[in-house]
Amino acid sequence: MAVNVIVVTGTDTDVGKTVFAAALTGALGASYWKPVQAGTDDGTDRQRVARLAGIAPERILPEAYALATPCSPHRAAEIDGVTIDLDRLTLPEVEGPLVVEGAGGVLVPIVGRTTFGDLFARWQRPVVLVARTALGTINHSLLSIEALRARGVPLIGIAFIGDSVPDSEDTIVRLGNTRRLGRLPRLETLDPATLAEAFATHFDLEDFR
Repeated sequence: MAVNVIVVTGTDTDVGKTVFAAALTGALGASYWKPVQAGTDDGTDRQRVARLAGIAPERILPEAYALATPCSPHRAAEIDGVTIDLDRLTLPEVEGPLVVEGAGGVLVPIVGRTTFGDLFARWQRPVVLVARTALGTINHSLLSIEALRARGVPLIGIAFIGDSVPDSEDTIVRLGNTRRLGRLPRLETLDPATLAEAFATHFDLEDFR
């Protein structure tokens, strides 16, 4: 088992967690795994990370489940006629660090009554919460932090995505009693070089070791 496993989750879908996960994977020279992908018509998050992380292809691990329907995994599995077995969502054994990306937010259901937050609690590996800086982020972020802590999930801190909104960011950190890891700004050109530079400029890699 990798000694350094970091789980990346978000406050909602499309907040930028895949881009952040790619940046973190590249910075750590880690392997990347998304256990459940829901929606494949526009490509997968594994493919996006492969394009952006700048790491060897063999470090991008295949999903346990790649579901075609773009919706919550529990429903996508029902529509696709797939039964998700939680035993297949055991953390893989790799050499070196491993970055694991959830799907959607903390309380997105996987199968039955089991959410990603419950899966993270089983793993007991540290989590980074990715949040947008746009309107609504305070409520979404604080609820996500509470959901993680209610399940005993260790939280490294919060990573913001988007334009600088100091009051919202400070409020979340203060009320959530958590650490602000940094903010990834929107990039006019998104490629491995620009993403790596932005991560190195706005985050301290030692926070993730």
